[in-house]
Amino acid sequence: METKEGNLITAVNALRTSLSEELGEGEGFVETFRAFRKSMTLYGCAIREIRTKFEVLNDELALTGSRNPIKNIYSRVKSPESIFGKMKRKGIPFTIENMEMVLNDIAGVRVVCQYIDDIYTVAAMLGGQDDIAVVSIKDYIKNPKPNGYRSFHMIVEVPVFFSEEKNIVRVEVQIRTIAMDFWATLEHGLKYKHQIANEKEIVEELKYCSEKAYDLDVRMQSLKDQIYGKNHSLEKQ
Repeated sequence: METKEGNLITAVNALRTSLSEELGEGEGFVETFRAFRKSMTLYGCAIREIRTKFEVLNDELALTGSRNPIKNIYSRVKSPESIFGKMKRKGIPFTIENMEMVLNDIAGVRVVCQYIDDIYTVAAMLGGQDDIAVVSIKDYIKNPKPNGYRSFHMIVEVPVFFSEEKNIVRVEVQIRTIAMDFWATLEHGLKYKHQIANEKEIVEELKYCSEKAYDLDVRMQSLKDQIYGKNHSLEKQ
C-alpha cells in the first residue's frame, strides 16, 4: 500500500515529467515548475473554499429546519496533461500567466440538486456572498447545448489567503439536477469511445434521452410544487 508521502512523490514526479515535456529542461524550467505547483495548490485551496461554503449553507438549512437543496458536491483540479492539451488546442503558448488568464475551469466544483428551482436557489446563495465575485454565468438549462447538455455554469472568483499574501482564484461551478448529472456523466463517457459505426444515431438517441430526463425534472418539480408549494427550497418542512 502506498503511503501519503509516496503518493506525493509520485504526483510531483508526474508533474515534473509533464512540464519538462511541454517546456523542456532549459533555463527557467525550475522557476516555472515551482510557479506551476503554487498555482495548482491555489486551485486546490479555492475548491476547498467553495466546497466549504456549500457545506456551511447545508448545515444552516438543516439547523433552521428548511429543506436542503444540495444532494452531492464533487470537485476536481485539471491534470497538467489536460491543461497543456487545452492550451494547445486554443493555440496559446504555455505560461503561468496565460494559463491563469485563459483557463477558467482548472478548478471545478459540481453541485447536484434535487429540483430545477434548487439550482437557481443554490446559485443565488453562492453569488450573494460578499467575498465571491461572479465573473460569468451560462444557463444551459434554459438554453441547452445542441447535444442536449443541461447545467447551470458559473465562473466565480474566491480569495485564498496564504500566510503573507491574498490570491484571487477562479473556479468553475456547475449546478445541475440528479437527472441532468446522470445524463451528463453517461454522455461524457460514451463520447470518448472511438470508432462508433452509427455515431449519428447514437447522438440523436442521447439527445432524445436528454429531453426525457428534462421532462422528468419538470414533472418532479410540478409534483413538489403541488405538495409543498412553490419556492419551497428555503421553507421549513
